[in-house]
Amino acid sequence: MPGRGNSEVMSSSTLSPRITAPTRTEGSTHRHGRGFWLISLAFLTAMAFSTVPAPLYPLYMARDGFSTFMVTVVFAAYAVGVVISLLLAGHVSDWVGRKKILIPALALEVVAAALFLSDPTLPVLLLARLVTGLGIGMVTATATAYLHELHTAHRPGASRQRFEVVSTAANIGGLGIGPLIAGFLAQYVDAPLRTPYLVFVVLLLASIAAVALTPETVEERLVRPTYRPQRISADHGDQAGYVAAAAAGFASFAVFGLFTSVAPGFVGGALHLPSRLLAGAVVFAVFGAAAVAQTLTNRLPAPTKVRLGLLGQAVGVPTLLFGMHTADLTAFLVGGVLAGVGAGVLLKAAIGTVAAMAAPARRGEALAGLFLISYLGLSLPAVGIGIATRTVSTVTAMTWFTGLLLVMLTGVAVLFRRSTGTRPRTPSRRGA
Repeated sequence: MPGRGNSEVMSSSTLSPRITAPTRTEGSTHRHGRGFWLISLAFLTAMAFSTVPAPLYPLYMARDGFSTFMVTVVFAAYAVGVVISLLLAGHVSDWVGRKKILIPALALEVVAAALFLSDPTLPVLLLARLVTGLGIGMVTATATAYLHELHTAHRPGASRQRFEVVSTAANIGGLGIGPLIAGFLAQYVDAPLRTPYLVFVVLLLASIAAVALTPETVEERLVRPTYRPQRISADHGDQAGYVAAAAAGFASFAVFGLFTSVAPGFVGGALHLPSRLLAGAVVFAVFGAAAVAQTLTNRLPAPTKVRLGLLGQAVGVPTLLFGMHTADLTAFLVGGVLAGVGAGVLLKAAIGTVAAMAAPARRGEALAGLFLISYLGLSLPAVGIGIATRTVSTVTAMTWFTGLLLVMLTGVAVLFRRSTGTRPRTPSRRGA
């Protein structure tokens, strides 16, 4: 999830529905313009909620005696929920309308918040994260398409830049804002494992109201197509390019997963800096850097994005590892920001590459496959690090992770060089 980022992945299969044709009056234009910002805020709130637990995991570890491994399992439950939702429900709003999917998706987030507020045991924590992922998979797909349609209705014929920048800020930026808010509340307000969720229950309920006030953009079909899960295919002409893009997505999400699962615990443990605000700020810095980098590189051609993304991760993750070995917070943060920049730009390049190579009729399948593999990158490396920490230190596990990531990045570079999708060409106006 971001510049369009992973929001572009979700939106691709939902950007060609039966859009209603609003009457071009000043009132309707104003309603769609207002709706654009209401949906943006709802989107940001949902994405922020999904990362609220990141700076709180060390508190759960201290309260219930969780190991790092168990934290990564709880985190992975979220990725499982997103993948299930993406495959089963991410495309349904094309048939029934955006609001009929977005409102229930936000309601799922409220249910997840209620589970967190129930003084949860480990099974309830796992369920809460799974429910969060189920809702986020629906939110990201639907909200991104909704924003695109509202922007088009409000400013027909205008550049897509506003849509792209705002969707980036809501999606990846929201992922960074959540830990920052949760860390601040956990640091300075009573009941650190309850207050952040109470605040987001209010925000999520307000988001549901905002969606209800926004005009629908999709005409519900009287005769709906036969339901089937989102199709996934890797057969899109340039096999090397597709494999390279999938590996790039996996590597990028692996960095994001690292910072939302393992990094906050390391800051509080190995660095002996128990500040929840600092833990949240570390996660915010990584996602914020990714969002800003995606926006600033929006007009660059794909080959340049690939090189910048590879360089950012290849320099950032070893710098982060150096900070871990030396217990140097500055090096840790600098490495995290560089890795975030690299992950964000490389992910954007992967999305643009797949979108360009796939035939329009099969673009949804192509991007769904990319996103599925990317979310495996979000969960599998984090769980792998968690398993490794049962027998070795976190720093040793991260050393192994860094080595494997550098090997993967080398493979990505070789595959992109062999592919046809990222050879130098005249860049499109969209910058994808």
